[in-house]
Amino acid sequence: MLRIVLFLVLIALAGAGAAWIADQTGDVIINWGSLRAKTTVPVLALAFGLVAVAAVLAWSILTTIWRMPGRLRRRNHEKRHARGRHAITHGLLAIGHGDTALARRHAAAARRHAPNDPLALLLHAQSAQLEGRRDEAQRVFRAMAEREDTRLLGLRGLFIEAQRADDAVGAVMIAEEAIKLSPSSTWASHAVLGFRCARGDWSGALAILDSNLSAGLIDKAAYRRQRGVLLTARALELETMDRDVARESVMEAIKLAPTLVPAAVLAAKFESEANQVRRAMKLVEVAWLANPHPDLAEAYAHVKLGDSARQRLQRVETLAAKTSDKTAAGKAGHIEGRLALARAAIDASEFARAREALAPYVNDPTQRVALLMAEIGRTEHGDGGRARAWTLRAVRARHDPAWTADGYVSDRWRPVSPVTGRLDAFQWQTPVASLPSDKGTTIESSAFEEAMLAAPPPKRVTANPGESPVEPPVAEPAPVPAAQDNAPPQAKEIVKEIIKENVEEAAKEVAKEEPVVAPAEPVKPASAPAESSPVAATPVFRSRADLGKPGPAPIPAVIPIVRAPDDPGIDDEGPSDEFTEQIGTPKAQAGGWRGFWSRWGA
Repeated sequence: MLRIVLFLVLIALAGAGAAWIADQTGDVIINWGSLRAKTTVPVLALAFGLVAVAAVLAWSILTTIWRMPGRLRRRNHEKRHARGRHAITHGLLAIGHGDTALARRHAAAARRHAPNDPLALLLHAQSAQLEGRRDEAQRVFRAMAEREDTRLLGLRGLFIEAQRADDAVGAVMIAEEAIKLSPSSTWASHAVLGFRCARGDWSGALAILDSNLSAGLIDKAAYRRQRGVLLTARALELETMDRDVARESVMEAIKLAPTLVPAAVLAAKFESEANQVRRAMKLVEVAWLANPHPDLAEAYAHVKLGDSARQRLQRVETLAAKTSDKTAAGKAGHIEGRLALARAAIDASEFARAREALAPYVNDPTQRVALLMAEIGRTEHGDGGRARAWTLRAVRARHDPAWTADGYVSDRWRPVSPVTGRLDAFQWQTPVASLPSDKGTTIESSAFEEAMLAAPPPKRVTANPGESPVEPPVAEPAPVPAAQDNAPPQAKEIVKEIIKENVEEAAKEVAKEEPVVAPAEPVKPASAPAESSPVAATPVFRSRADLGKPGPAPIPAVIPIVRAPDDPGIDDEGPSDEFTEQIGTPKAQAGGWRGFWSRWGA
């Protein structure tokens, strides 16, 4: 509205001025040398107006001609820039959906139209990476690293290429250079932190962690947890070299991360050595409630030096009761508590109590449950056959939880993942590869295990009264039943070796026996059926598919097992380290405080 009023005011003033000039009378005479011009005032005013308009038009034409080259250059530059942007946009889209030919074509167009554009360099490098031309990609990333605006991006690309080439040293050097340029760079700090942890430079790793907190890359809770992990790793490394620093580190770690299992175990050890039994028990209890672990249970059992096996059993019962709950089947607890209770009961020769603790898991045992049952059978009654049967079940049994990180299974806790370098990656859980599949055990293998467990030990038969007993004849090795589909790769071979070894040793024992002279009996024809005897009456089994069909000789339900002194399987002290290592079970729990802590120190 204001503009309209102003425009009308200007029109009125122009009209008033034109009317005033038209009303002026008189003549205007101009003398210029010999020239003499005479005109009126309105005509002179009109002439001045025309001259002014002509001057303006002439000036506009001259300036347009003068600026024409610059405008043409700008227009061409804008066109090239637009084409370059178009090529960059569509090239990045082509890289996104994996079209290498289209990405290469757009990258060439971007280099031609926008050679100095940072995005054109990025498109060129990524298209080279997509096609596998690493040398060209590294050359482009080096060019980007030399520019001020793309230096960090170029270092990031060189870091990725160094990782792909398995150049760990070069990758870490690039990451350290990137940290100098930008301390808040997440990928660089992660890489340097993982490298320093792998090298055992815990002080340097703690400095990087403090820098991450200052840069706002992690929150306070994550910082406390990760600092506790690094301090625990330093304490475990210095436990045998500098115990004062190790104690100081682990005590700070347990304050920052009270549920960290290795920190609680090591802190309990130091407190126990200082006769701070109650404090040591409290530290283990806090970590146990968050994450029940066998090392916590053994640390709790041996928290007081010099206790008897029955005193340790009572202490473990107290710890296991802290994780008990009510189920439909009655009172049950965490499996780790049950296993720890069974271990302590076996050490105290309370076999009934150990069997009661393992009862809820006998039908579907894990490897540790099966090995404990084998130890109970061997230690309580000296039943080697039953111990062998449970050991065979351990081969096929479900795996127990282990320290797992990014698919990597370790026999001990580690501060960082060896796969990705991620800090605090190891969790106490069942490995994914060992989870049960939808395919169960075959009929033959299930029956074999049940028969081995249910059958009594082999009896010695006497031919005539007053004569020495004779071992039953040993049958030829029968085909080994198929193992579960989800069993470890070496499971079938282990089962074959155990059965073959048992049969060969039994044959050697029979050969050592003195020959028995039995009363002469008439020789029966080969076609006549054999009379019933303890050996002939041995129950046999076959699969349901083979019932009523001719086939190979059935597998005897009872295989005589004779153990030699150099038996590598199960001896009087428990499963051998070689066997437990083959089937992937956790280490046998050594009795005594020194044995437990020596394993942690290793």
